[in-house]
Amino acid sequence: MATATKVKIKPLGDRVLIQAVELDEQVKGGIIIPDSAKEKPQEAKVIALGTGAKDENGKAQPFNVKVGDIVIVSKYGGTEVKFEDETYTLVREDDILGVVEG
Repeated sequence: MATATKVKIKPLGDRVLIQAVELDEQVKGGIIIPDSAKEKPQEAKVIALGTGAKDENGKAQPFNVKVGDIVIVSKYGGTEVKFEDETYTLVREDDILGVVEG
């Protein structure tokens, strides 16, 4: 497992630990949307990788993402985890839809 920070959460199997990327919020027309009504962010940074999915021979398959990548995740995928005042999400690699390049 590789980690970008000192997070003490170790994903298992094909799971990936991600943290939502805060996007700059612009308010149009003076309307402020409360946090409870906002959509869940779909961009996240990969914090840690699990051990990898196993093939039919029991060999670990490599991940398509790496620690530090900014990814697009399924809107309702994953399990939210709070650890030391930070919020993370554990997702399966299949819940990652793409990698943001640039």
